[in-house]
Amino acid sequence: MARKNEESVNFSCPVGSFFMDVEKMFGKESKFFNHLGQSQIEFLKAVRSLIDARIERVEKKGSSSSKRETTKIKVE
Repeated sequence: MARKNEESVNFSCPVGSFFMDVEKMFGKESKFFNHLGQSQIEFLKAVRSLIDARIERVEKKGSSSSKRETTKIKVE
């Protein structure tokens, strides 16, 4: 089995580091994390409303196209 290099380089996301630091300082029960949780819910609801609107348009388009009559055109 190959031996892993003992020297490794760690990269971290600055945004993730920020949130981990805030969690350490204030805990997950802080108002900050409460607001983040609420914003996540609102964001997901916004995405859901976009999806629902798109579904309605596709359904409406599908129902209107089924009512169309076909016309045969003679081509010379």
